[in-house]
Amino acid sequence: MKGRPPGKSSGPRKSGTAPAGRARGAVKAARARKPDAPKAGPRPPAAKPAAKPAAAKPAKPSPAKGVSLDVRQFRVGADDDGIRLDRWFQRHLPDVGFNTVSRWARTGQLRVDGARAAPGDRIAEGQSIRVPPAEPKAPETAKPRRVRPQLTDDQMAFAQGLVIHRDAQAIVINKPPGLATQGGTKTDDHVDGLLDALEFDLDQRPKLVHRLDKDTSGALLIARTARSAAYFAKAFSSRTARKVYWAIVMGVPSIEDGMIELPIAKQPGTGGEKMHVDEEEGLPSRSRYRVIERAGNRAAWVELQPYTGRTHQLRVHMAAIGHPIVGDGKYGGKDAFLSGTISRKMHLHARRIRVDHPDGGPVDVRAELPEHFAASLASLGFDLSAGDLPLDEEIARPPTREDEKKAARAHAKQIRKGRKGERRARGSGGGARGKS
Repeated sequence: MKGRPPGKSSGPRKSGTAPAGRARGAVKAARARKPDAPKAGPRPPAAKPAAKPAAAKPAKPSPAKGVSLDVRQFRVGADDDGIRLDRWFQRHLPDVGFNTVSRWARTGQLRVDGARAAPGDRIAEGQSIRVPPAEPKAPETAKPRRVRPQLTDDQMAFAQGLVIHRDAQAIVINKPPGLATQGGTKTDDHVDGLLDALEFDLDQRPKLVHRLDKDTSGALLIARTARSAAYFAKAFSSRTARKVYWAIVMGVPSIEDGMIELPIAKQPGTGGEKMHVDEEEGLPSRSRYRVIERAGNRAAWVELQPYTGRTHQLRVHMAAIGHPIVGDGKYGGKDAFLSGTISRKMHLHARRIRVDHPDGGPVDVRAELPEHFAASLASLGFDLSAGDLPLDEEIARPPTREDEKKAARAHAKQIRKGRKGERRARGSGGGARGKS
């Protein structure tokens, strides 16, 4: 006998009747479905199928806090004139990353005065920047923000007392010896930490654009705005800024007006704390010196002008030619000190700074000597009024052929710049370039 599925009866099937096993299974299933079913009676009319719900309209995305869903328009201010477009985003929309800016540019969503723009394009004051809607960012773990310590009244008064020049774009202070320009290991007192005291009438923190060694005193230029900081930084990097130092050196140089051209590199094993002359690995470095007065063969008062900006450049160069700066034990050793009443502090002072001003004309400031330097000059019999020598460009002389060529090149550059501005204006007036 063939096997049968479970639950089927093996007896003969009667005509017109269901198998007993199947009937019992059906009753059990009915009871499971309807445990409290009423007795048989008239069947109620079948319920009509429910109507299909109307298709729901897509809900508008709710923007995250601080995120706009609208295209934004910004006007370029005077402080941003001439900077790159990606730099503008860093200043004003720091939450928008470079990759996002690049994608907006590629897809034509980023525009300046209606024309498609690239992250590297330069922008000008008064232009309109079209910025696409902000995109919600994934939540990030907030990093603890470093809070600068609040300055005391004494610190505020001290910092403001250092100011020897102030205008809308620049501040010049007379930095005392022993005060670092920036902080570092075991250096808590520095000029950078006092900049909050120098905001004055502007609601932005000033910025350092160059530095002086901790033991060097004198004129230190500080930018008051982002625009002037970029302008002054370019002046220093292109060597158009003029810095004049006074120093007292050991002995007297045999050449009274000389140029030192010796490459400088970090001295191995000092962790970058000390530099030295290195003919093979050093960076090109040029310093000019002029002897102002001499005290016999004992010492000389010299003017120094760095034509490059290497770390400790003047100190390394003067020590390299055998005339270390008085008080500079790091580079002159024990031979860098004078006996008697001469201070053991370093005698290097940034006497003058001259740099073009962003608004036209020059910033030209002189800083008075610290007490120990002035006392040493007097003790050695030097005449303070003899110190300010004219710069080469201040000496009246007929223009040379090279001067005329330089002026012609500058004039041609201005003409090209004007034509470029005209083309840019025509391009922005003609509508967007390419597909939007």
